[in-house]
Parts: sequence; structure tokens; C-alpha cells
Amino acid sequence: MRERSSVAELVTSLRADLNRYSPGGKLPSSRALVERFRVSPVTVSRAIAQLAAEGLVVTRPGSGAFRAHPRVAPPAPGDTSWQEVSLSGDGGPEVVPRTVDASGVLVTLAAPPPGVIEFNGGYLHASLQPERALSAALARAGRRPGAWGRPPTDGLPELRSWFAREIGPAVSGTDVLITAGGQSALATALRAAAPPGAPVLVESPTYPGMLAAARATGLRPVPVPMDADGVRPELLADAFRATGARVFVTQPLFQNPTGAVLAPARRPEILAIARAAGAFVVEDDFARRLVHDDAGPLPAPLAADDPDGVVVHVCSLTKVTSPSLRVGALAARGPVLERLRAIQVVDSFFVPRPLQEAALELVGSPSWGRHLAAVATELRHRRTTMAAALGGELPELALPHLPAGGGSLWLRLPGGAGTATGEPAVVSAALRASVAIAPGRPYFCAEPPAGHVRLSFAAVSGAAEIAEGVRRLRTAFDGLLGG
Repeated sequence: MRERSSVAELVTSLRADLNRYSPGGKLPSSRALVERFRVSPVTVSRAIAQLAAEGLVVTRPGSGAFRAHPRVAPPAPGDTSWQEVSLSGDGGPEVVPRTVDASGVLVTLAAPPPGVIEFNGGYLHASLQPERALSAALARAGRRPGAWGRPPTDGLPELRSWFAREIGPAVSGTDVLITAGGQSALATALRAAAPPGAPVLVESPTYPGMLAAARATGLRPVPVPMDADGVRPELLADAFRATGARVFVTQPLFQNPTGAVLAPARRPEILAIARAAGAFVVEDDFARRLVHDDAGPLPAPLAADDPDGVVVHVCSLTKVTSPSLRVGALAARGPVLERLRAIQVVDSFFVPRPLQEAALELVGSPSWGRHLAAVATELRHRRTTMAAALGGELPELALPHLPAGGGSLWLRLPGGAGTATGEPAVVSAALRASVAIAPGRPYFCAEPPAGHVRLSFAAVSGAAEIAEGVRRLRTAFDGLLGG
């Protein structure tokens, strides 16, 4: 019997046997399953990983596999009929040029020249990526029956269900579309929720890739200021009234670039303001798996408590794994889900099945939890190292907020933008000192209140390179002040 068919048969047998165990009950050991079903240890391991990906079992390294607790029943569907009015708006007569400025995105995508320390990177350093686990997952995925066949246009049902469980009990697999990463999902969400020429409310500052996608779609980004607790609700309400916007884009958890977390009291207020305006909230939950190990319990996504379909949720596996594992998800309810589905089909047909199968293999394996824990520990260590080095070497750079998630620090430059120590001069001087940093200007859709830079601690090799990079920045600043 072929290995792949024996895995499928064992999964079927174990799934039928699960009712014999109470939630939390321990399944037989791998050795016992090998003897009982007369299969190889590899077959048992793959079958358990499949059941874990389906949410039926939980694996604990060193302890075994246990029957998962049943999911909490989702609440009754809310009223999504308001979306028909919002989606039918024409955005007014104003035409906006659909120019595309990718400079803010390319800063974090372009590889620096040899010898330059990459403080401007947007992805985990290779040493933090689960390369062995990814390779093993891809190899296993390639052996799955039909791995190279055409997948469902919405994505593999098992993967959609996995993302739904990660988002929360209010979301089911039928509410989820698999996308080619988070950037693609954001662009699709913007196109679905607002017509060309319409305003879109955004946090200020915010992710340049989203601003570029909005402008490429012909939307007009309108800034809404933030403070240490996230977007300011009173200003959001004012912006909806002033612009007539029907979309607000937010990163409520470890916001890029500030690292801020939306305060608990503001979460329902933001949704209520958007609902009153007949507007969507596009929630970019990009950093949930980049949490640091000293963060404490995380708030649930906004989409987890949204019966009326206000939230269009975006998330991805890319940031915490590899730039090339471009697998993400869109979750929504009501008529907007059909529009999201139609746009995605027209744009890309579907996400390649081998990538989806590999993602399933990865998140269902014991190595997944170990990887997340290792990243959480290492990011906290690197964040602490960079903050301490900056405090010692460059105290003139203000660090308003020390984040508990994400991979970068947002720093305010002394003297404001446009001075001798403003952004262009600092970025150029840093590059001459062989360290690449990201300027703050692309994170603002209007005039910035001051000069900023963003420094990544996730994209470098470790603490030693962080210390050396900060030392080079000190040299760069000394050169500016001396000049």
C-alpha cells in the first residue's frame, strides 16, 4: 500500500476513534498506533499532523497527542444588509490619478549591498526562519495525493478552517479566502470596499505598502492621528463625517511602524463608529505571530467580535516564516465576501496548491509551536538589545514606545524634519557608514509632524550585528553634527 494512501486511511480511522476520548484525553502513543494499525512511524506522524491541522487533536512535544476541546459555537449571524448600501456608493465625481509610488515598499524589500547592515529589512533574518521545517513541510506536501492539482478557488478547506480557528469563534472556514500573502489581501480588500476616487481613512503613520496599494487603486488616503493607545476615536469619527469615507484601515496589534496596541476600551468604540458611518474596518493583523515572549495575553482580533460584518480581516503566515511562503487569508461576512472572492479569482485564479499544502503541513507539525516560541524569545532579546544600544550610543533619538511585538523600533529624530539632522541627511549618512535604515516620510500620507526613522532588529543576524549597526549610526550622526 502506498504511503500517501495509508496516511489517508489512518487519518480516517483515528478521526472515527476520537469519540472514544473525552476532550483533553490522551491518544495512544505513536508506538501503540504503529503496532495497532501496522503502519510506519512516519505514517503515524503525518496522520497526527493532519488531525492537528484540522483542529481535532493537540500535540505536545514530549507528552503526546490529545483530543482537542470542541470549538465554542459561533454566535448567531448579525445583520450584514447595511453593506449593500455601502458597497453601492460611487465615491463622488472626483477622479484620482492612479499613480504608484513603491519607494516606501522597496526600502524594505531591496537587499542591501555587501557589508551593509540591514536595519531597514521587512522580514525575519534567515537565522530566524524555520527553513528546515519549511523544507520538510514542502517535501511532505509534494507527496500528498493531488498536490499539484487545481485547488478550490477559495483555498483548501482545511487551511481555511485553520485560519478561522486562529481568528476566533465568530469566524468559520466558509468566511475565509486563502490569498497570496498579506499584501495581496490588503489590495483586494481595498478594491472590494471602496470605489476609485473615494477617500480611505488610515492611521497616521501607517504601513507604506498599504498606502501604495490604496493609491494604485485610485483611493485617496486620509490620515487619522494616533497616540500611545492606537487611533484616536474622536478624530476617527470626525474624519468619517468630514470625508464620507466608507473604509478605515487599521493595525490594532503592534502597529507598523509605531508598535502601538489599540487600547481595550477603544476596540468596541472603533467598530461602533465605523458601523454608524456605514463603513468597513480593514483589520491588518500582520504581527500577531511576531509577539515577544514578555507581551502577556494578546487581545483577540477585531474580527473575533463582529457579528455585523464590519471587519474585513487580513492575516498572513509570511512574516513569521519566510518571504517566499506567500500564504495569507481574508475573512469577511456578508455581500462583501462575494466581491472579495470575485476580485481574487479575476486577479490570480487561486493560490498554488503546493504552497497551501505546505502551509498545512507546517502549522500542523510539532515544529510550528517550537518555532513560534523561539521567535518570540529571540525578538524580545533583539528588541531589548537594540533599545539599550540606542539609549547608550544615541540618546538624542527619542523612542516613544517600546513594543512587545513586531520587529522594529520607531524613532523620532532630533530637530524635526528638514534640518541638518532630518531624514534625508540621516538616511544618507547612515548608508555611507554602511548601515541601511528606513526613512519615516513614506509612513505618512500627508505632511509628517516630525522626522522619524524605523530600525529593524528582526532582519539582522543577532545582537552583535545590532550593536555594530548602532555604533555605525553613532559615527553617521557625529559626521552630520561635525559637518
